[in-house]
Parts: sequence; structure tokens; C-alpha cells
Amino acid sequence: MSIIEQLSQPYQVLASLMYGAGLRVVESSRLRVKDIDFLNQTIIVRDGKGGKDRTTLLPAPLIIPLKHRIRQIEAGWRSQEEIYKIPVSLPFALRRKYPRASFSLAWQWIFPSSGICIDEDGQSVRHHVHVSTIQRAVKQAVRVTGMEKPVGCHTFRHTFATELLRRGSDIRTVQTLLGHADVRTTQIYTHVLGQGFAGVQSPLG
Repeated sequence: MSIIEQLSQPYQVLASLMYGAGLRVVESSRLRVKDIDFLNQTIIVRDGKGGKDRTTLLPAPLIIPLKHRIRQIEAGWRSQEEIYKIPVSLPFALRRKYPRASFSLAWQWIFPSSGICIDEDGQSVRHHVHVSTIQRAVKQAVRVTGMEKPVGCHTFRHTFATELLRRGSDIRTVQTLLGHADVRTTQIYTHVLGQGFAGVQSPLG
């Protein structure tokens, strides 16, 4: 947590999503307004590793900062600030099927890039914050804390998994939240904890 506290916004929220919800850095960077379900306190991760969607938990401490970011986005969108006249980038198939979606509030990036890029059709679009920008911010925060162990964005996701298992969460649930296709990938974290058999103990103790 000391590393996260050293981060400025929006990187503090981005790192908190990795640590508190188990998101990969790219998954946190490309969240859209419609992906946050405050009512059910869930996050929909779209097109994750393997092209699959999944649902994970929305940590309670992130509700207020995420609502604040979305309110800011909505205010700019409703007032038609110049930046919102430029469409957000969309997957190719969606861009063809729903051409107006790129201007809608629901499809706006929660963590947009400050610059403009060109899509495959040669159109100017707004993309999400670049992963390398987040990684640089985390690297700088690690340097400030003076931590000697190698720490990066993926460390937050690893910590999410190990903490859930340490607290007794079912390994299949953790597998689902992380989006692992094979439970054997999740089992790696039990070995990190020194629980080679997911914490199962012999009747002899």
C-alpha cells in the first residue's frame, strides 16, 4: 500500500484496481463508464486475456473516486467540451455496427489518454491511457519508497490473489476473479504461500 500512496491520480486509482480487484494493467487502463456497476459493486472486464469477458468485485474504497472520475467525464461530455467531439476508439466490429457508440457516454474511457491517435480507418480518435505510462508511474513510486524487491504493476495483481487465498477464499472463486482459464495457474499462488495443496492439512495436523 505504501507504493500506491506515493502515486498521483489517476495512477493511484489504477494501481488500486489491480491490487483491490485483481485487474491486469491493461484491463484497468481500458475500463469504460459502462463497465462499472456501482449498484452490484462489480466491474465487468471486457476482452480480457484469451478474449474473454469476466466480472470481478468493485472494492468499496474505490466507489467514491470512480464516481468522481465518471462525474467529471459526464460533465465534460454533456457540455460538449472540444475533446468529447472526437470519438473514442472502439473495436473494429462495434465501430461498424454502432458508429455513434464512440460518442456516447457509456463508451467513454474512464482513464483516457491526453493525446489523440489515428485508428485503422485513418480517423482521429481518443484512446485510453497507455500501459507504459502507468508502468513508469509505478516504477517511480517504487523508487521513492526505496523498496529493494522488484515490484511492478503485475505485483499488485499477484498480491490480490495471495491475499484472498491467505484469508481462506476458495481457489475456484479466485480463479474466476482473476480470469484464469486453468485452475493450475491459480494454484501457483498457493505455493507462494507455502500451501502446496491449497491449505489442506492432514488429519494428523
